[in-house]
Amino acid sequence: MSEANTVPTIGVTGATGNIGGAVARSLVEARRGNDAGPSLRLIVRDASRAPVFEGSNADVSVVTASYGDRESGIRALEGVDVLFMVSAAESPDRVAEHVQFVQSALEAGVSHIVYTSFTGAGPAAGFTLARDHGATERVIQASGIDFTFLRDNFYLDVLPLWAGEDGVIRGPAGDGLIAAVARADVVDSAVAVLLHPERHRNAVYELTGGEALTFADVARRTSLLTGRSLRFENETVDEAYASRAHYGAPDFIVDAWVSTYTGIRDGELAAVSDDVVVLTGHPQRTLEDVLAGSVAR
Repeated sequence: MSEANTVPTIGVTGATGNIGGAVARSLVEARRGNDAGPSLRLIVRDASRAPVFEGSNADVSVVTASYGDRESGIRALEGVDVLFMVSAAESPDRVAEHVQFVQSALEAGVSHIVYTSFTGAGPAAGFTLARDHGATERVIQASGIDFTFLRDNFYLDVLPLWAGEDGVIRGPAGDGLIAAVARADVVDSAVAVLLHPERHRNAVYELTGGEALTFADVARRTSLLTGRSLRFENETVDEAYASRAHYGAPDFIVDAWVSTYTGIRDGELAAVSDDVVVLTGHPQRTLEDVLAGSVAR
């Protein structure tokens, strides 16, 4: 950020999605009554879907860009001080798209990238998509741009949705534990970092819930609160591949689906961290908190 520009500009990608959109809303709220708050640039693929914040004094602009497009990336990022980079949708080209967007950020002069990574990110991760996140982390570190990595666990909000129409969550997870985190806690953590990035330079945070659950726990507790009867059915790896074959999904997606459960089985997602509490100042939301909000809506 230049000396002439005392108001930082925060770029937010994924603003049409759950995390990016909620982060944008929270940043707009932070600007209310504070003319020195950050300027906000929403970086989206489709401007018609960008959120609109009525009655706000926030300085919000919308630009279009694709991660894999160098020129649009540079145009979108010029003047951005801090970039909230939500990982791209799963695809065989995701890492390449991330590489290009980081290069665009470097060329545009972005000084800090806050990246939504994943628990256990790295080449040895059992969950296949966590390897993509590890590769992206290494690219950001090599760029020389200051960074903050928010390594999210799986979201509490979606675990009950993994049940089929018959109310069964199926997968080879056994009695493995998962320290799943509420989306709202990820948003609160991200906003805390984005508002004061200088305090979180080159830091890595593990964003988890306050407890680790088995899928049997998830099914039982969801059933008690919602009235929908859920249960967990353990599968072998071969059974897991067979039960998902009818979707006709690409091999890398099916591998990701199955490795979600085997990663949990092998303990890769069980560790509980207090980083959400440290960043936000409030305790982590529970599965019941998340479900109660869903039922209320």
